[in-house]
Amino acid sequence: QVQLMESGGGLVQPGGSLRLSCAASGFIFSRHTMSWYRQAPGKERELVATITSGGVSTNYADSVKGRFTISRDNAKMTVYLQMNSLKPEDTAVYYCYSQVILRKYWGQGTQVTVSS
Repeated sequence: QVQLMESGGGLVQPGGSLRLSCAASGFIFSRHTMSWYRQAPGKERELVATITSGGVSTNYADSVKGRFTISRDNAKMTVYLQMNSLKPEDTAVYYCYSQVILRKYWGQGTQVTVSS
């Protein structure tokens, strides 16, 4: 079955960096768009970044443009989110997402906390 498993979250100081990974299984990864979402306490889940199947096209939320980079390795069936210049407002649970055969799939999430 489809599985998405995030890793790489943690506690980081403002201005620091983290790299999130999402390992996928159970579907033809190279044919599917992948996304990262995040949800902060008391807020709705929001789209952070998206990358198309071949990795040619990416899109970002305005709040992370120029700081975050989404990428993928289709051979490893993994999507990444490089997060630089982190701010306290980036604190959230980050989720990996894909839609496979019209069904939505989410990972379990990884906590990112930006605090001094």
